[in-house]
Amino acid sequence: MFDVAAANKKTGKKTGTKKTTKKAPAKSASSQGELGFGKPAAQAAAKTPAKPVKAPTKVNAKADPVDQAAGRGAAFGKVARRIRSESNLIRQKILLGDKPVMKFPLRSLSNVTYSGSTGYFKMKGKLKERTLTVNTVKTFAQTLKMMALSKELVETDDIATKREAYYVSKNWAEARFKEQPESDTVMEDVEAFFGVNREQLGFVPEEKGGDVAGRLVVIDHDRDTGEKLRIDCTRFGSGAYSIPISVEELEFETDATFILCIETAGMFQRLVKHNYWKKADCILISLGGVPTRACRRFVRRLADSHGLPVYVFVDGDPYGFSNIYRTLKVGSGNAAHLNEYFCVPQAHLLGITPQDIIDYELPTHPLKDVDIKRAKDALKNDPFILHYKAWQQALQQMIKMGVRAEQQALAKHGLNYVMDEYLPNKLADVGRFLP
Repeated sequence: MFDVAAANKKTGKKTGTKKTTKKAPAKSASSQGELGFGKPAAQAAAKTPAKPVKAPTKVNAKADPVDQAAGRGAAFGKVARRIRSESNLIRQKILLGDKPVMKFPLRSLSNVTYSGSTGYFKMKGKLKERTLTVNTVKTFAQTLKMMALSKELVETDDIATKREAYYVSKNWAEARFKEQPESDTVMEDVEAFFGVNREQLGFVPEEKGGDVAGRLVVIDHDRDTGEKLRIDCTRFGSGAYSIPISVEELEFETDATFILCIETAGMFQRLVKHNYWKKADCILISLGGVPTRACRRFVRRLADSHGLPVYVFVDGDPYGFSNIYRTLKVGSGNAAHLNEYFCVPQAHLLGITPQDIIDYELPTHPLKDVDIKRAKDALKNDPFILHYKAWQQALQQMIKMGVRAEQQALAKHGLNYVMDEYLPNKLADVGRFLP
């Protein structure tokens, strides 16, 4: 798609449960929006359901005859056509002797706003430009080569992990990446440029989406036959259902009363081992740290489809608050172009809060310098934290206390204290949860 040597020459550079369950109605692709997404965040946060809106995209959903002949649907064809269109524009600019320019959304907290009515980090509209010059020829070439790789993946209905994409670049001569973070950044730029998620470009993450146990039946489909597969999340014994990379086609049946998202695998395993979901009539989801996009989308679609409240249980530290919880609830600055669909605005923080440390006399660890810096940065720069007085007070209280506490600190009062006392006490007054 892009000749590095030619560009260098141009620029002058050398080169199921038993209980009765509720089934969510199946959604067609059209009802989920042009990109296959469901309700936007503002509707998920609203009390009265509103009509779904289409996800933002600049491409036509009509299937291309070539894509139809190859057995690919409109969802794949429109992405490939957009890549071809943009690359042809760049090619024409070069042939005419002009400097081609690519514009990308600026992906950072400085370019997002937050309000309770929207429920997610929304981009302000600032852009960054990438112009083909002597100094930028390599990055420009890498961007176009990543677009070419995406086009190949989409047209062949294949996928590549982020790590595989990095290694593929080793065949790109002078345009190859030295380290994977360079590759990841360019991939995210391409994603933002086209206004789609990376899975639609054929790229998938290395990490899994998260684990699920409790009162939930996930309805998936056999890839070969299309037959419906009913996956009962109460029947995994000591294990759990793993959230797949793509969750848009899943359907759900549940009689649960809420979703409990848990930061650590250890705490999740304790609750699963003792079937806490039976006692609490809930669905347990292990976040495994900062939740992946697939995990966030799974929680969002599940909560939306059954009107379930979402409670989040993380370590009592600035990372748990401003990275793990905040990313789940409103998204991130880095992926602000997609936050509307990869956030859970109805989520609330159950604990561990700074006040929990006092009320439950939990063992603590001193805040590290990085913890203090993270908390102060959030108080100064995070639009979500700045929107809620309760969160400002919580972080200020933690800084003043100078300590943090882990979920497992509850074991001081007994291994099962978390199930017998802590969670029941907290769930008895959800109105006191942090927003």
